[in-house]
Amino acid sequence: MFPHSRFRIWIAAAACCLIMFGGSPEALGQRIKGQRNLERFDSYWLHFGFLLSSNTSSFFIDYKPDFTFGDSLLGIDNVPQAGFNLALLASYNLSKNINFRFVPGLSFQDRGLNYRFLNADGTTETYLKRTESVWLEFPLLAKFRTNRTGNFAAYAIVGGKYGIDMQSQKDVNNAVAQEIIIKLQDRDVSVEAGGGFDFFLPYFKFAIEFKTAIGLRNILVDEPHQFAAPIERLRSRAFVVSITFEG
Repeated sequence: MFPHSRFRIWIAAAACCLIMFGGSPEALGQRIKGQRNLERFDSYWLHFGFLLSSNTSSFFIDYKPDFTFGDSLLGIDNVPQAGFNLALLASYNLSKNINFRFVPGLSFQDRGLNYRFLNADGTTETYLKRTESVWLEFPLLAKFRTNRTGNFAAYAIVGGKYGIDMQSQKDVNNAVAQEIIIKLQDRDVSVEAGGGFDFFLPYFKFAIEFKTAIGLRNILVDEPHQFAAPIERLRSRAFVVSITFEG
């Protein structure tokens, strides 16, 4: 589940940015309803900017069909972890309502799997196995925007991305490691979808964006230890909240 406290922090940060660059809330409202900022923004075919994001990452888990939990494993639970993204933005305007966005950047992701085992005396024991990744990502997205209402517009985005894990431990030898590692592949392909809101301020365009990313590949490195053996497939998933600055 998305951590609501982090969600509120990012919404508050976005509101502070709007107030800082747009004046008081009353003045901002007047700008949105009245005077149009960046009147010629949509007439330029290319724009650049950057994104700051918060992410919450976890997995889709598929168990092996012949696995009967015979080795005392009771279950595996996702423990979503928080991370952050830094990315650049290049936007090509096909029209005022449709553009294509290339958003290369880094995504710092931390995921957790909680394993519950049954002991011989009837008690249970849990092990939290965390996987940390630093993804170099190359998303290509299509953005579909409504017409401007003053200095405001809503939009939807859809597309895909290719990622390279620059911190992958897929080649670690678990036979000699101090702790068993759940190893993940260092390549992934995902689909992304979401939406957001554009605010045209006097000197740049500001946006608040929400999207989800769903991995298409099995990124688990299959090994015969008790943490990997029960799992047929692991696919990545993430929920991302971004603030965007575009000139």
